[in-house]
Order: sequence, then structure tokens, then C-alpha cells
Amino acid sequence: MFSMAASSQRGKSALSRKAQHFRTAFIKAAMLWAVMSMPAAAADHIRLAVQKTGTFAWELEVIKEHGLDKKAGLDLEITQLASTEAEKIAIQGNSADLILSDWLWVARERSLGSKLTFYPYSNSLGAVMVPAQSPAKDLAGLKGKKIAVAGGPLDKSWLLLQAFAKRSDLDLKSKTDVLYGAPSLLSAKLVQGEVDANLNFWNFCADLESQGFRRLIGMDTVEKDLGAKAPVAMVGYVFNEGFVQKHPGVIERFLAIAREAKTLLAQSDQDWQRLGPQIGIKSEAELALYRRRYLDGIPHRPVAEEEADAKVLYRILAETGGPDLVGPGTEMDAGTFFKPQMEN
Repeated sequence: MFSMAASSQRGKSALSRKAQHFRTAFIKAAMLWAVMSMPAAAADHIRLAVQKTGTFAWELEVIKEHGLDKKAGLDLEITQLASTEAEKIAIQGNSADLILSDWLWVARERSLGSKLTFYPYSNSLGAVMVPAQSPAKDLAGLKGKKIAVAGGPLDKSWLLLQAFAKRSDLDLKSKTDVLYGAPSLLSAKLVQGEVDANLNFWNFCADLESQGFRRLIGMDTVEKDLGAKAPVAMVGYVFNEGFVQKHPGVIERFLAIAREAKTLLAQSDQDWQRLGPQIGIKSEAELALYRRRYLDGIPHRPVAEEEADAKVLYRILAETGGPDLVGPGTEMDAGTFFKPQMEN
């Protein structure tokens, strides 16, 4: 159990300001929560496929701890999986109703006939991590090196990184030895010296930072270079339009309690103290780093603004990568982003 009492006053003030910001940003969600948390005759069932080591598991832990699901009349069936690819297989095979994935994959699937849709979860972005003593100063320094990529060949960060590199006439895929796999496994391989660099999700990057590894380039820099006006929520809740139609209001009720969980995480020392050991945090400094990165990534822009930036990035990917990256669609499908009634 970690005690936050030893944290500096400066750190507490920063967290206090963040808490106030997110409290204001989620007023609309809180109003929806008040309406939708009225008792239901029977709990509505949602099957969630969740990566065991992902941050979505933290959010669900808070939801369960505070009984938000029961208050909203939701019965959450949670299945933990080893990778993001396993989550995609689960929802494509109709063994899950909701997963966490990226809008690029959703847009690609829609161009192939799918009816999946996306709602922003986090704009926390990963980075390419290298050892502190690595001679690489930029992506060109990885030529001929082994880079481990969390997820798979269609992971959104990997695709965007390739598009970014191509602007400097660097074909990362052909000029590096690429290894795909689960984020925890690949992070360990970097620590053990089996790979030269690791493109990973933000929470694994935070862990590597705490161990002395450095960021070669962050995905926030990549997005900005590609034309986004602000950090884009690449990761989001993904579900099928058919589920929304068959179960009116259920997804919006889930989104409401998810926002409530984020608000709690923005304000609650106690929840972070409880989550720390579960995440594997080894010190208060590491816990503070995780917490700061998580809070920085909570989306607060309207969905329309997120969608506008996503369209910019999509067009670039379509131009540079073609159908292998985005499928047959040259423009992002209009239904890629879910528009809840609370934002209409």
C-alpha cells in the first residue's frame, strides 16, 4: 500500500488543478449519470474483452469498487485477454460486445463492410523507447536495428510512425528488424537488451522511464507533424452499431459510468493507492508518474473535434500507406465515431 502523504505540496497542487479541470469537463457526463442511474427492472448485460495489462482494467476496477455498474443497472461480464489482437478477434467473432481499440482499425473494418464504431477513451500516447545509452538520436538511428512493436502490424501507433518516417524517405518496415508481440513481453525484451527499441503503449513507456530508459520520439510529436491540431484520442471504446440498436441506451449508460470512473481517478488518492500494487508500481515517484500520464490523457474535447483531427490523420495514412494500411476507403467513414445523444 502506498501513502501519498509524502508527496510534495507542488505535486498536490498540480493534481488539484487537474482534478478541478476534469470536474468541470465532466459536468455534462455527471448530469447524464444522474438521469441514467435510476434503478432498472433488470441489469443489462455487456460482455467486455479487456487486455489484462491495459489501463482499461484500472477503470473497470474503479467501476466495480464503487458499484457504478450496479447503480446504472449494468451487468458487466469481463474477460481478460493477453493482447489487443485477441480483443479484436473477440468482437469480430461476437464473443464480446465492447473492447478497447483504435479508430484507425475501426475505420479500416468499416471500409471492409463492418459496422463497428468508436468513442474516445484516451489521448495518452506511447513512444519509441530506447536505452539511455543508445546512440540513436532519431528514427534514422534505428536503421538495421531490432524494434519491438506492441500490438500487431496494424497497430495505430506503428502505422502512424511509418507514415511519419516516410516523410523523411525512411521505410521503417524494411530498414529495421520488426518484432510484434504483447506489450509486457516486448517491454521486458528491451530491458533485457534483446531489442534496440520498443514502440509501446503509454503505461509501459512510463514504466520504462522509471527504469531510466528514454523517449526517442513520442507519438504526440508524430501526430502534430502529421497535421493534428491537438492530441487525438487514438484509443477508444469499440462496439457494434447493431448492439446499440438492439439495446437502446445501454452503451450511453456505460459511457456515463466510465466518465464517472475517470472523474474519481482524477480526484481520489485512495483509488490510486489501491491500484498501485495491482499495477506493479514500486515507488511513490513511479505512482505519481503513472497518475500524471493517465490524467493528461483523459479526453475533454467534443467528439466532433476528435473526429476532425482523425480525418486529417486518416487521409495522410491513406495517401502514404494505401489499402494495406486503411483498406479500400480513401476517406474515413462517417460512422467511425459514435455520437451519443448527450453530445448531439
